[in-house]
Amino acid sequence: MSTVGERVRVELDARSYDILIGEGLLETAGVAIQAVRPVRRAFVVSDTTVAAAHLPRLESGLKKAGIASETFLQAPGEGTKDFRHLGVLLDRILERRPERGDILVALGGGVVGDMTGVAAALLLRGVDFVQCPTTLLAQVDSSVGGKTGVNTRHGKNLIGAFHQPRLVLCDLAALATLPQRELMAGYAEVVKYGLIDEPEFFAWCEANAAPMLAGDMAARAHAVAVSCRAKARIVAADERENGVRALLNLGHTFGHALEAETGFGPELLHGEAVAIGMRMAFDLSVRLGLCPSADAIRVRRHFDAVGLPAGLPGQRRWRAEDLVAHMHHDKKVRDGKVTFILARGIGRSFVATGIDIGRVQEMLADEAAA
Repeated sequence: MSTVGERVRVELDARSYDILIGEGLLETAGVAIQAVRPVRRAFVVSDTTVAAAHLPRLESGLKKAGIASETFLQAPGEGTKDFRHLGVLLDRILERRPERGDILVALGGGVVGDMTGVAAALLLRGVDFVQCPTTLLAQVDSSVGGKTGVNTRHGKNLIGAFHQPRLVLCDLAALATLPQRELMAGYAEVVKYGLIDEPEFFAWCEANAAPMLAGDMAARAHAVAVSCRAKARIVAADERENGVRALLNLGHTFGHALEAETGFGPELLHGEAVAIGMRMAFDLSVRLGLCPSADAIRVRRHFDAVGLPAGLPGQRRWRAEDLVAHMHHDKKVRDGKVTFILARGIGRSFVATGIDIGRVQEMLADEAAA
């Protein structure tokens, strides 16, 4: 049985779209898609792990609404989000003679969603796509807002396009199949919204994270809905990240550097890297005299309580200069200077320019030596 508990609108004039949040939405995906516009054929992109758990429900939902579908599978993990795999995916779709009236459907987490979005932006110079995010991280962050990208040896998501989906279907039932580590990684992006500009939501997270992570469906629905509303509001105000949307990168300048240093492999999931990065952003803010130390302690205490990583993983030797070098490949670099998202307190994040990179490297060196 399908139930839509929340409908969040992303207001972008002619490119506006809905985020539907509820249970069993994959089983009725075809009806939801046909309500947006008539579709005869869908190309579904997924990975082998997600497909085993959720593809039959989606295929059934498409078929019931008269949508023929073909599926293209890739190996799971960040290692497939590159030019080579993107080229293979596009070539395989082109073999099916796609038309502009066809759509792509992303069934999976952030990697699948990003790859599908880039493919949709490039295929026939732009076709529609639908996001069916199956991870918490994708439901609250990467599936919303139209940022698509692939990784290169120079850094994360440096090649891509702003290409908005026509619809986002957040099926909360899919979260039941997530490994605990993936669920925790997604939670980092949930708590981020409280740290950016919603201190009352951070307080809610402190009180409700445990039941939400344990499977409380009402708590999960609330967390996803609040997160999507927050992101929709910011995206509507600044679609192409020329201003306020940069706040969504809280923790990401540090986090992307950590991911690059680990080769975007399984050693450090994206959400784990962001969690460490957010804690670093608060610590740096304290060092610079911008943020009360009590707020940074409160952030660390919450991360510790739920099991999010707070420090650098100990299985490798970290070098501050290497992490700083990765930061200089970040998309937010302006005039050769790294832009950071820092905080004046919980719920009081801001875009910081002109930060002395020496102070950053000093903090990272202390982290590496800890």
